[in-house]
Amino acid sequence: MRDLAGGFRYLLAGQRWVLGHGRWLGFGLLPGLVSLALYAGALIGLGYGADDLTAWSTPFADDWSAPWRGLFRGFLTALFFGLGLFLSVITFTAVTLLIGQPFYESLSEQVDRSEGGEVPRSGLPLWRELWISARDSVKVLGRVVLYGIGLFVLGFVPVIGQTVVPALGFCVSGYFLTQELTSVALQRRKVGLPERLVLLRSRRLLVLGFGVPLVLAFLVPLVAVFLMPGAVAGATLMARDLMRTDESPAAEATPADFGPPPAFS
Repeated sequence: MRDLAGGFRYLLAGQRWVLGHGRWLGFGLLPGLVSLALYAGALIGLGYGADDLTAWSTPFADDWSAPWRGLFRGFLTALFFGLGLFLSVITFTAVTLLIGQPFYESLSEQVDRSEGGEVPRSGLPLWRELWISARDSVKVLGRVVLYGIGLFVLGFVPVIGQTVVPALGFCVSGYFLTQELTSVALQRRKVGLPERLVLLRSRRLLVLGFGVPLVLAFLVPLVAVFLMPGAVAGATLMARDLMRTDESPAAEATPADFGPPPAFS
Protein backbone atom coordinates (compact mmCIF):
# COMPACT_ATOMS: atom_id res chain seq x y z
CA MET A 1 0.00 0.00 0.00
CA ARG A 2 2.92 2.34 0.69
CA ASP A 3 4.09 1.91 -2.91
CA LEU A 4 0.59 2.63 -4.27
CA ALA A 5 0.51 5.90 -2.34
CA GLY A 6 4.10 6.61 -3.37
CA GLY A 7 3.26 6.27 -7.06
CA PHE A 8 0.37 8.68 -6.68
CA ARG A 9 2.65 11.17 -4.91
CA TYR A 10 5.03 11.11 -7.87
CA LEU A 11 2.09 11.93 -10.14
CA LEU A 12 1.09 14.88 -7.94
CA ALA A 13 4.72 16.01 -7.67
CA GLY A 14 5.02 16.13 -11.46
CA GLN A 15 1.86 18.22 -11.81
CA ARG A 16 3.11 20.56 -9.10
CA TRP A 17 6.45 20.87 -10.89
CA VAL A 18 4.93 22.08 -14.16
CA LEU A 19 2.54 24.42 -12.33
CA GLY A 20 5.59 25.96 -10.68
CA HIS A 21 7.32 26.25 -14.07
CA GLY A 22 4.54 27.70 -16.23
CA ARG A 23 6.69 28.06 -19.34
CA TRP A 24 7.26 24.31 -19.44
CA LEU A 25 3.55 23.62 -19.01
CA GLY A 26 2.73 25.63 -22.12
CA PHE A 27 5.72 24.09 -23.90
CA GLY A 28 4.45 20.58 -23.19
CA LEU A 29 0.83 21.18 -24.22
CA LEU A 30 1.51 21.46 -27.96
CA PRO A 31 2.10 17.75 -28.78
CA GLY A 32 -0.95 16.74 -26.74
CA LEU A 33 -3.21 19.11 -28.68
CA VAL A 34 -2.08 17.60 -31.99
CA SER A 35 -2.65 14.05 -30.69
CA LEU A 36 -6.03 14.99 -29.25
CA ALA A 37 -7.27 16.15 -32.63
CA LEU A 38 -6.13 12.89 -34.26
CA TYR A 39 -7.68 10.64 -31.61
CA ALA A 40 -10.91 12.59 -31.38
CA GLY A 41 -11.45 12.03 -35.09
CA ALA A 42 -10.65 8.32 -34.79
CA LEU A 43 -13.00 7.76 -31.83
CA ILE A 44 -15.81 9.69 -33.47
CA GLY A 45 -15.39 7.51 -36.56
CA LEU A 46 -15.43 4.39 -34.39
CA GLY A 47 -18.54 5.60 -32.60
CA TYR A 48 -20.39 6.05 -35.88
CA GLY A 49 -19.12 2.81 -37.41
CA ALA A 50 -19.25 0.45 -34.42
CA ASP A 51 -22.80 -0.73 -35.24
CA ASP A 52 -21.86 -1.55 -38.84
CA LEU A 53 -18.68 -3.30 -37.67
CA THR A 54 -20.68 -5.44 -35.26
CA ALA A 55 -23.28 -6.34 -37.89
CA TRP A 56 -20.54 -7.23 -40.41
CA SER A 57 -18.68 -9.46 -37.91
CA THR A 58 -21.80 -11.35 -36.74
CA PRO A 59 -23.70 -12.45 -39.88
CA PHE A 60 -24.83 -15.57 -38.02
CA ALA A 61 -27.08 -13.38 -35.85
CA ASP A 62 -29.07 -11.97 -38.80
CA ASP A 63 -31.81 -14.54 -38.36
CA TRP A 64 -32.06 -14.26 -34.59
CA SER A 65 -35.37 -13.09 -33.21
CA ALA A 66 -35.86 -9.88 -31.26
CA PRO A 67 -34.75 -8.86 -28.70
CA TRP A 68 -31.79 -11.30 -28.64
CA ARG A 69 -30.14 -10.03 -31.82
CA GLY A 70 -30.30 -6.43 -30.60
CA LEU A 71 -29.03 -7.28 -27.13
CA PHE A 72 -26.18 -9.42 -28.46
CA ARG A 73 -25.02 -6.86 -31.02
CA GLY A 74 -25.46 -4.00 -28.58
CA PHE A 75 -23.22 -5.80 -26.12
CA LEU A 76 -20.60 -6.42 -28.83
CA THR A 77 -20.79 -2.80 -29.96
CA ALA A 78 -20.05 -1.66 -26.42
CA LEU A 79 -17.13 -4.09 -26.23
CA PHE A 80 -15.71 -2.89 -29.55
CA PHE A 81 -15.90 0.72 -28.44
CA GLY A 82 -14.46 -0.17 -25.03
CA LEU A 83 -11.53 -1.94 -26.70
CA GLY A 84 -10.98 1.09 -28.92
CA LEU A 85 -11.03 3.37 -25.89
CA PHE A 86 -8.62 1.04 -24.06
CA LEU A 87 -6.16 1.13 -26.97
CA SER A 88 -6.59 4.89 -27.33
CA VAL A 89 -5.60 5.54 -23.72
CA ILE A 90 -2.44 3.48 -24.17
CA THR A 91 -1.42 4.61 -27.63
CA PHE A 92 -2.28 8.27 -26.96
CA THR A 93 0.74 8.57 -24.71
CA ALA A 94 3.04 6.74 -27.13
CA VAL A 95 1.93 8.86 -30.09
CA THR A 96 2.09 12.09 -28.10
CA LEU A 97 5.57 11.26 -26.84
CA LEU A 98 6.66 10.48 -30.39
CA ILE A 99 5.22 13.72 -31.77
CA GLY A 100 6.63 15.71 -28.86
CA GLN A 101 9.96 13.93 -28.43
CA PRO A 102 12.06 17.15 -28.48
CA PHE A 103 9.57 18.93 -26.18
CA TYR A 104 9.37 16.20 -23.55
CA GLU A 105 13.07 15.44 -23.76
CA SER A 106 13.83 19.04 -22.86
CA LEU A 107 11.18 19.04 -20.12
CA SER A 108 12.59 15.86 -18.58
CA GLU A 109 16.12 17.28 -18.67
CA GLN A 110 14.89 20.41 -16.91
CA VAL A 111 13.31 18.31 -14.16
CA ASP A 112 16.64 16.51 -13.67
CA ARG A 113 18.43 19.85 -13.62
CA SER A 114 16.07 21.31 -11.01
CA GLU A 115 16.62 18.28 -8.76
CA GLY A 116 20.41 18.61 -8.91
CA GLY A 117 23.03 16.02 -9.70
CA GLU A 118 23.81 14.58 -13.10
CA VAL A 119 21.63 15.46 -16.08
CA PRO A 120 21.94 12.43 -18.38
CA ARG A 121 21.92 12.88 -22.14
CA SER A 122 21.56 10.13 -24.68
CA GLY A 123 24.07 11.72 -27.05
CA LEU A 124 22.05 10.43 -30.02
CA PRO A 125 20.79 12.49 -32.96
CA LEU A 126 17.07 13.29 -32.97
CA TRP A 127 16.25 10.88 -35.79
CA ARG A 128 17.88 8.05 -33.87
CA GLU A 129 15.96 8.89 -30.69
CA LEU A 130 12.70 9.00 -32.66
CA TRP A 131 13.46 5.63 -34.21
CA ILE A 132 14.21 4.00 -30.84
CA SER A 133 11.10 5.54 -29.30
CA ALA A 134 8.88 4.38 -32.16
CA ARG A 135 10.37 0.89 -32.17
CA ASP A 136 9.94 0.46 -28.42
CA SER A 137 6.39 1.84 -28.57
CA VAL A 138 5.45 -0.73 -31.20
CA LYS A 139 6.84 -3.52 -29.01
CA VAL A 140 4.89 -2.24 -26.01
CA LEU A 141 1.77 -1.85 -28.13
CA GLY A 142 2.10 -5.50 -29.19
CA ARG A 143 1.97 -6.51 -25.53
CA VAL A 144 -1.00 -4.21 -24.93
CA VAL A 145 -2.90 -5.70 -27.88
CA LEU A 146 -2.36 -9.22 -26.52
CA TYR A 147 -3.69 -8.17 -23.12
CA GLY A 148 -6.54 -6.30 -24.80
CA ILE A 149 -7.59 -9.35 -26.82
CA GLY A 150 -7.52 -11.50 -23.69
CA LEU A 151 -9.62 -9.00 -21.75
CA PHE A 152 -12.00 -8.67 -24.70
CA VAL A 153 -12.62 -12.41 -24.69
CA LEU A 154 -13.05 -12.47 -20.92
CA GLY A 155 -15.61 -9.71 -21.31
CA PHE A 156 -18.08 -12.34 -22.53
CA VAL A 157 -17.94 -14.18 -19.18
CA PRO A 158 -21.02 -13.28 -17.11
CA VAL A 159 -20.40 -11.17 -14.00
CA ILE A 160 -16.59 -11.36 -14.33
CA GLY A 161 -16.75 -9.61 -17.70
CA GLN A 162 -18.61 -6.67 -16.19
CA THR A 163 -16.66 -6.35 -12.92
CA VAL A 164 -13.20 -7.92 -12.80
CA VAL A 165 -12.28 -7.36 -16.45
CA PRO A 166 -12.74 -3.54 -16.42
CA ALA A 167 -10.61 -3.34 -13.25
CA LEU A 168 -7.89 -5.44 -14.88
CA GLY A 169 -8.11 -3.25 -17.97
CA PHE A 170 -7.39 -0.13 -15.91
CA CYS A 171 -4.42 -1.86 -14.24
CA VAL A 172 -2.96 -3.00 -17.56
CA SER A 173 -3.49 0.46 -19.04
CA GLY A 174 -1.88 2.14 -16.04
CA TYR A 175 1.12 -0.16 -16.09
CA PHE A 176 1.96 0.35 -19.74
CA LEU A 177 1.11 4.04 -19.59
CA THR A 178 3.74 4.45 -16.88
CA GLN A 179 6.18 2.42 -18.96
CA GLU A 180 5.75 4.84 -21.87
CA LEU A 181 6.10 7.93 -19.68
CA THR A 182 9.21 6.75 -17.84
CA SER A 183 10.82 5.85 -21.16
CA VAL A 184 11.64 9.55 -21.74
CA ALA A 185 13.91 9.73 -18.69
CA LEU A 186 15.18 6.14 -18.86
CA GLN A 187 16.06 6.30 -22.55
CA ARG A 188 18.26 9.32 -21.79
CA ARG A 189 19.96 7.12 -19.19
CA LYS A 190 20.58 4.51 -21.91
CA VAL A 191 18.27 1.95 -20.28
CA GLY A 192 16.85 -0.33 -22.99
CA LEU A 193 13.28 -1.60 -23.16
CA PRO A 194 13.98 -5.05 -21.61
CA GLU A 195 15.79 -3.44 -18.67
CA ARG A 196 12.99 -0.86 -18.29
CA LEU A 197 10.37 -3.60 -18.07
CA VAL A 198 12.40 -5.50 -15.46
CA LEU A 199 12.88 -2.30 -13.46
CA LEU A 200 9.15 -1.51 -13.45
CA ARG A 201 8.13 -5.09 -12.68
CA SER A 202 10.24 -4.88 -9.53
CA ARG A 203 7.92 -2.13 -8.23
CA ARG A 204 4.51 -3.03 -9.69
CA LEU A 205 2.45 -1.32 -6.99
CA LEU A 206 4.46 1.89 -7.36
CA VAL A 207 3.88 1.79 -11.11
CA LEU A 208 0.14 1.15 -10.68
CA GLY A 209 -0.16 3.92 -8.10
CA PHE A 210 1.21 6.31 -10.72
CA GLY A 211 -0.51 4.95 -13.82
CA VAL A 212 -4.03 3.91 -12.82
CA PRO A 213 -5.15 7.35 -11.53
CA LEU A 214 -3.69 8.85 -14.69
CA VAL A 215 -5.66 6.42 -16.88
CA LEU A 216 -8.87 7.32 -15.06
CA ALA A 217 -8.13 11.01 -15.52
CA PHE A 218 -7.34 10.49 -19.21
CA LEU A 219 -10.90 9.22 -19.75
CA VAL A 220 -12.15 12.78 -19.21
CA PRO A 221 -12.00 14.78 -22.48
CA LEU A 222 -9.12 17.28 -22.69
CA VAL A 223 -7.67 16.21 -19.32
CA ALA A 224 -4.99 14.06 -20.99
CA VAL A 225 -3.63 17.08 -22.85
CA PHE A 226 -3.24 19.19 -19.72
CA LEU A 227 -1.84 16.38 -17.56
CA MET A 228 0.76 15.13 -20.04
CA PRO A 229 3.53 17.65 -19.19
CA GLY A 230 3.13 16.96 -15.47
CA ALA A 231 2.96 13.22 -16.13
CA VAL A 232 6.32 13.36 -17.91
CA ALA A 233 7.76 15.40 -15.04
CA GLY A 234 6.42 12.97 -12.44
CA ALA A 235 7.66 9.97 -14.40
CA THR A 236 11.12 11.56 -14.52
CA LEU A 237 11.12 11.99 -10.75
CA MET A 238 10.07 8.36 -10.33
CA ALA A 239 12.69 7.13 -12.83
CA ARG A 240 15.42 8.99 -10.92
CA ASP A 241 14.52 7.23 -7.67
CA LEU A 242 14.02 3.84 -9.30
CA MET A 243 17.47 4.04 -10.86
CA ARG A 244 18.98 5.12 -7.56
CA THR A 245 17.31 2.18 -5.79
CA ASP A 246 18.30 -0.23 -8.56
CA GLU A 247 21.93 0.80 -8.27
CA SER A 248 21.84 -0.09 -4.55
CA PRO A 249 19.87 -3.34 -4.40
CA ALA A 250 21.07 -4.18 -0.92
CA ALA A 251 19.51 -1.09 0.62
CA GLU A 252 15.91 -1.41 1.73
CA ALA A 253 13.46 1.35 0.85
CA THR A 254 12.54 3.55 3.77
CA PRO A 255 9.45 5.72 4.20
CA ALA A 256 11.61 8.69 3.21
CA ASP A 257 12.11 7.13 -0.22
CA PHE A 258 8.47 7.78 -1.06
CA GLY A 259 7.70 10.52 1.38
CA PRO A 260 6.48 14.01 0.49
CA PRO A 261 7.74 15.17 -2.90
CA PRO A 262 10.79 17.42 -2.84
CA ALA A 263 10.37 21.16 -2.99
CA PHE A 264 10.98 22.52 -6.45
CA SER A 265 12.82 25.70 -7.19
